[in-house]
Amino acid sequence: MDATAIEAESGPAKRDVLSLPVLLLNRHFAPVTVATAKRAMCLLYGGAAHAVDQEGDTHDFSDWLTLPVRADDDGLPIIGREIRVPRVLHLLRYERTPRAIVRLTRKNLMLRDQFQCQYCAKRPSQRDLNVDHVMPRSRGGADSWENLVVSCRFCNLKKGRRTPQEAGMTLLRPPHRPRWSTATQILLVARTPYEEWDPFLKAG
Repeated sequence: MDATAIEAESGPAKRDVLSLPVLLLNRHFAPVTVATAKRAMCLLYGGAAHAVDQEGDTHDFSDWLTLPVRADDDGLPIIGREIRVPRVLHLLRYERTPRAIVRLTRKNLMLRDQFQCQYCAKRPSQRDLNVDHVMPRSRGGADSWENLVVSCRFCNLKKGRRTPQEAGMTLLRPPHRPRWSTATQILLVARTPYEEWDPFLKAG
């Protein structure tokens, strides 16, 4: 079985199964990243990883094939049957623990500032929040973690092209680059983490 065979057997209606998230662990069972089910099945079949079941036991590909697809599992159709899609994969030869690099994006700024205006402390709907340059961009302010904050529309308009001091406004907290762990980063980007991920993300 290779990736092409998996995709062919699943057919167009089952492509969503191949896109499901699978948590990857390094050799020391520390969280590394999230891969698609398609990538996970290729790693499992190729012997580069073992699947981890809900009890924390590991299985190679041939062993994993013998496990039944339960009611709350996701099944991947192959000829004449289904394979349970793993939710956690243990990489056998990967030792490195990646350093979490938090990209400077609007979403991550919102997460860092907890969707709260950093001037008035209100939490309006997300569509009523803006990203404000503490030192205005027109005056050389950089697009950086240390110069960007979340603000509501009212405070953004009130501050205008001035510094907070010039506008008579005070920041709730100094803006900073967040130091999220790999586990935290995975939790932030994963829409619906599986219960099987919990023990590894809490430890990581």
